[in-house]
Amino acid sequence: MSIPATAVPKPRRNIELVLLILALGVGIGASAMTGLNDPKAFNTDFWFQSSLLAVASLGLHIVLRFRAKYADPVILPMVVALNGLGLAMIHRLDTPGSETGNNQLRWTLIAMACAAVVIWFLKDHRILRRFTYISLIVSAVLLVLPLVPGISAGDINGASVWIRLGPMTFQPGEIAKITLAIFFAGYLSSNRDLILLAGRKIGPLQLPRFKDMGPMITAWLVSIGVLVFQHDLGSSVLFFGLFIVMIYVATSRLSWVLIGLVLIVAGGYAASQVFSHVKYRMESWLEAFTPDVYLRPLGGSFQIVQGLFGMANGGLVGTGLGQGRPDLVPFANSDMIIAAFGEELGMVGLVAIVLLYLLLVTRGFRAALGTRDSFGKLLACGLAFAIALQCFVVIGGVTRLIPLTGLTTPFLAAGGSSLLANWIIVALLLLISHAARGPVVTTPLPQGTGTGTGNEPSSAKSKESTKTQEAPTEAVTQQ
Repeated sequence: MSIPATAVPKPRRNIELVLLILALGVGIGASAMTGLNDPKAFNTDFWFQSSLLAVASLGLHIVLRFRAKYADPVILPMVVALNGLGLAMIHRLDTPGSETGNNQLRWTLIAMACAAVVIWFLKDHRILRRFTYISLIVSAVLLVLPLVPGISAGDINGASVWIRLGPMTFQPGEIAKITLAIFFAGYLSSNRDLILLAGRKIGPLQLPRFKDMGPMITAWLVSIGVLVFQHDLGSSVLFFGLFIVMIYVATSRLSWVLIGLVLIVAGGYAASQVFSHVKYRMESWLEAFTPDVYLRPLGGSFQIVQGLFGMANGGLVGTGLGQGRPDLVPFANSDMIIAAFGEELGMVGLVAIVLLYLLLVTRGFRAALGTRDSFGKLLACGLAFAIALQCFVVIGGVTRLIPLTGLTTPFLAAGGSSLLANWIIVALLLLISHAARGPVVTTPLPQGTGTGTGNEPSSAKSKESTKTQEAPTEAVTQQ
């Protein structure tokens, strides 16, 4: 029986190419605008750096054409646009003799190359399910590395989360969020039925059994351990929030979220009473304009208040790229890069950036909805939420909605570790969206057992006997 032509999935790579050219125009155009007042801005370095970004982006596009031709056509252009805007602002904030902009470009090229390697060699995201508990061990090792003498970079800006790799520093916790997402997805997809076993019911809430709360308690202890030993409030919130969301997606039980919120509030309150760095963060949030807090050299609110003044100076449409004074804000190219964009692009520019993140996250959730295996659904949800939570925590901290933490704005802020981890997340989302949008692959089963579901990766020996069916399902035909 023939399949209607409308049911055949389309690769949409040409659409991606057009959007990618527009995204490169945004990034390279922003870099050009920041240098309009500098006669040396359009030298050989500008064209060389712009060419490198274009070649790397088009190279990743070509890899998708060969290895994941059904991948979402919107994800890559949005990420390239964000990355290009970040490069433009970081170069704009560079002082004479600073190499931050060049380092960011080098890390961008390395990260995009790693993303291409993941897409090329990881043919099926479901293979990662085999490494569920290995991912947990790797996560533990990565989180402990910054505390190991000899390779630890020590206390930098109040946090001990970096290790030294020769002349460079690296933050293993950025990679740990990926390995933790793989572990959570593998564990929850395999033990969902056990977790759903009835516990005590209190009113409308169905509480889980105490022994089934082991993974949540473990995740809570891990997040508290990161806060206690590494003084990293941002990563602590990210790790625990990641698990709460993934277990809610797996079970659809609100009780898990309520229990998680109780643990977060209890842990946060205890930390604010015991640890001075957490107490200072809370005071700089609640009493930012108090003179004693504003002028305090350690844990003061000077950075937050300066960022608010900068964004207020930008107003609705901003001062224009290259026309503001974001350099007056400490760490303007990393923790406070949102304030820098708010000053020079105004509220309109910030809304556009937030919408780019919103679209990126929704495309990740769309891939989760379309994929046919529970592991892929949970992994895509977790990875997309990790980006969403980072954006919320960073933008909320800069705008004084919540306490400021040490997380970086994905793809915008200076930081090689963050760039590498987030580009790998993008590669995994592209692979999952390829599986969601592509044709259904079924493997032959013994007679009398019906057709296969394609939920497990086929081996190399069975490829010749694999039959590809282009089913007219919503997941297949989504664009």
